[in-house]
Amino acid sequence: MFRKLALLSLVFALVGILIAPAAAQDEVVVGVVLVGPNDDRGWSTSHHEAGEYVAAKTGATILEFESLNPADSPETTLMDVVELMVDEGASVIFTTSDSFEEDTNVVAAAFPDVTFINITGSNAIQASDIVMGDHAMMHDLPELPPANVGNFNTYMELPRMIAGCAAALASESGHIGYLGALINPETRRLVASSYLGARYCADNYRDDMSADDITFEVKWIGFWFHIPGVTLDPVEVAQQMLDGGADVIISGIDTTEAITVAGRYMAEGDTSYGVPYGNVNGCSEAPDACLGSAYYNWGPAYLSVVERVLDGSWSQEWLWWEPKWDEIGADGFYTDTDYSVSGYVFGDGLGMEHRETLTAFAQEIHDFQTDPMHAGEMFLWSGPLNLQDGTQLAGDMEPVTLLDIWFIPQLLEGMIGASE
Repeated sequence: MFRKLALLSLVFALVGILIAPAAAQDEVVVGVVLVGPNDDRGWSTSHHEAGEYVAAKTGATILEFESLNPADSPETTLMDVVELMVDEGASVIFTTSDSFEEDTNVVAAAFPDVTFINITGSNAIQASDIVMGDHAMMHDLPELPPANVGNFNTYMELPRMIAGCAAALASESGHIGYLGALINPETRRLVASSYLGARYCADNYRDDMSADDITFEVKWIGFWFHIPGVTLDPVEVAQQMLDGGADVIISGIDTTEAITVAGRYMAEGDTSYGVPYGNVNGCSEAPDACLGSAYYNWGPAYLSVVERVLDGSWSQEWLWWEPKWDEIGADGFYTDTDYSVSGYVFGDGLGMEHRETLTAFAQEIHDFQTDPMHAGEMFLWSGPLNLQDGTQLAGDMEPVTLLDIWFIPQLLEGMIGASE
């Protein structure tokens, strides 16, 4: 173990895990544990940027560990990393994947004076408002973790609906491909939200296409990004979908293969589009083929936790934050970096007419989510809706509860692809 910790210390020193100078005794130190590299231009990049945001706002020292996963660091555990961060003075540590969910509880029990936030897990879901009444008995909810563990997430389902709408508007064939990561409730509800957005916009914003003209195909690679020999190659999967008739690929993985493959096809004369996922700069890989990016802006959420830990007001919580709906600008939705934790930015592949249509669609979402009559509901998640095997999820005009959305056990009826 000593050798392992010594090697980890060397990594901290030489590979840029420390992205701010070592802290003085009275300064706040924040740890950020990434599942992938901080330059993946997707999920992990957005968390890296959140650490930089907190450092800029507070002067905090940020300790960052990249690529804690079985392929890149097979002998390193979350406990190894946390021990080093705590030794360096960390009082708040963000573990930035639900793959760290269970291990976060273990390290939190070992360090009760440190606040741990697991993004986007369900550790502390029983501390939330959506768990109430008899309906909660239908779900196998985890026991509450140690009191120093919390979670947050954002209604990324809503920007994902916009991604689905953009795909339906741009598609000539009506065949939309979805490049999925691994299969769990989070990935199922995100891809289902894109499907609902695509069907709605085909029905309501196209004269030449209806919801039933949409073919929505999901292929999973097996993890959040490509691990040679372990996952499917996302480049090959994206090519298979485009060669099989899809002309838009929506990404659900941390990295940018969906947009790079679509961009290559576009450059070769095959009209193909992509919608990257996770980072506001996702379109930069192939701007002309990009319909926009559904992205995370975790900085305000990180900052809120750090400030409340510092002033002693933080307590265990599970937060599912909605985007800030009054932030709709010329370049997309929810783009104020000090304001909203998620958004959708337009890509160069969107024409002016489609931008106007997406803005109208976003206004519909805004009006629904801010209507007190729909408190505790999510736009488009209402019946009639069935699961993929035909089981009813919601009857006619019946809203799907937020808890049922969170733990959705299958894809929706009409979607093509594996549910588990």
